[in-house]
Amino acid sequence: MAENNDLVREEWTDESTHRVESLILRNAFGCRTPDATETAISYTRFLRLARMTNENYPLFLSLLEIDNHYVIDSLIGDEDPFVFFTPIQPTKHLMRECFRLLTFWHPGGIYPKTISIVLGVLQAAYNHAKDGNTIHQVSINDINNLAKHLNKDSGQSDPVNRAILDILDRLSLLEGQGDEEIEELSRHCHNIRTYFFDRRRKMEDIIPQVLLVKSDYLVKTVAPNFVFED
Repeated sequence: MAENNDLVREEWTDESTHRVESLILRNAFGCRTPDATETAISYTRFLRLARMTNENYPLFLSLLEIDNHYVIDSLIGDEDPFVFFTPIQPTKHLMRECFRLLTFWHPGGIYPKTISIVLGVLQAAYNHAKDGNTIHQVSINDINNLAKHLNKDSGQSDPVNRAILDILDRLSLLEGQGDEEIEELSRHCHNIRTYFFDRRRKMEDIIPQVLLVKSDYLVKTVAPNFVFED
């Protein structure tokens, strides 16, 4: 029996132990039970207190996929979500991941603070659109998946709408560079803004309707047993 136990222990390597730890964390991040949500809240609060750096920012970025607003509130704390990633300079990886998240999320299916974090990154990156487009060249598909999160009923004063409209406005200024692909992109950005402000027009006439299928982030939210204030 002792020999068998020794063999079992020899099979456990650092890699296999880390794999089990990772699986447990992923299960907690699924937030399918109140206990899992509490675990994710504690983890994200620890990360927030540890502060974001160039070395750990991908971890913060991956946590934006947690579909639970209690956990996101723990990650953000009292910070303005639009400036959450301010410590990190926009990189190709960061911008590509932001567009991936916008593509993955359904309109209305993500907590407004979560999408605000992503939009804050893109606002900073494309404040000077030509420089931002050099880091990550935006595609028509990127623009459609950004603009699908506009909500005409909320008006232009809504923070999420305002941020998206600002990004579209900056990218529309790329027009006039002589590159047909960029010309088409800038015109598309301009047209989406026009459709948003024109109450007679529908967004599905400028953005593929399949992208506009709505969801509700609150439906799947599992609350923790207790909510603690910092």
